[in-house]
Amino acid sequence: MRILVTGGAGFIGSHLCERLLNENHEVICLDNFFTGRRRNIRGLMTNPNFELIRHDVINPLMLEVDQIYNLACPASPVHYQYNPVKTVKINVLGMINMLGLAKRVRARILQASTSEVYGDPHVHPQQESYWGNVNPIGIRSCYDEGKRVAETLMMDYHRQNKVDTRIARIFNTYGTRMLANDGRVVSNFIVQALRGSELTIYGEGKQTRSFCYVDDLVEGLVRLMNAEGVHDPVNLGNPTEFTIAELAEEVTRLCNGGADGERARVRYLPLPQDDPQQRQPDITRAEELLGWTPKVPLREGLKRTIEYFRHALDTDQAEAVTPLHREMAT
Repeated sequence: MRILVTGGAGFIGSHLCERLLNENHEVICLDNFFTGRRRNIRGLMTNPNFELIRHDVINPLMLEVDQIYNLACPASPVHYQYNPVKTVKINVLGMINMLGLAKRVRARILQASTSEVYGDPHVHPQQESYWGNVNPIGIRSCYDEGKRVAETLMMDYHRQNKVDTRIARIFNTYGTRMLANDGRVVSNFIVQALRGSELTIYGEGKQTRSFCYVDDLVEGLVRLMNAEGVHDPVNLGNPTEFTIAELAEEVTRLCNGGADGERARVRYLPLPQDDPQQRQPDITRAEELLGWTPKVPLREGLKRTIEYFRHALDTDQAEAVTPLHREMAT
């Protein structure tokens, strides 16, 4: 098939492009390189089935494709809060443009939504039927509510225009090709530990997250895209739950050779506004409809990620240009 991946030079998008090329599809990678990096896709550039287009999804695009994976959107608070108006535009105008394209060429489209649609949940673990607890005017709402509107558009285009849609609610994902400065907890802890710095914990570290390795997530995305008749949202994430303090201890041990007695040196800072206290997916729907469960345990995934950052920091490859040094036009 001929497949469009928006945000294809990003952390998850580049892994997805690589997977699709390995399955002998033609892949069009679209990215505006705000958080995506050319080095993520450098190894794909010589593949005759790979094409790169520098483009922003808030502007219309005319292509002939069979499938669309819409991953275009900054996903960490550091990046999506840098220009919240642009973040909303990506989620709304970008979604409309991609749905319009899917409608015109009769392509199947998958939207990379997020567990952030659940906000700071009152239901635990989170099932797809839960409507969420989101602050519509908070500093995270540009992303949280933007993704909720994107889901609304997906369902309305499906009901009104018969567009063949898929919605993946992605929970915390980590792995190789993460940005060193994106503000996400796994990359923060690993980079700080490798540099010998204190690990920054916001709040008391009792809040929980569930961490899914990127290879597992990509497998879930591909299965969801190719499943027939699955139009309602599907959670994709690892249901094993850890506190942030537990993650800090595990990262410290692994960065220092796995010694059990090694304790994390921690600096505590105030909890950001609207930061969720619990986050754990109920993946029953993914198990039943897709036959999908994550395979990579946290320790193994962290080992792979730490080795990536150990090499990347040595060669300056993890030092991405920050949003403050790159234009994100409104």
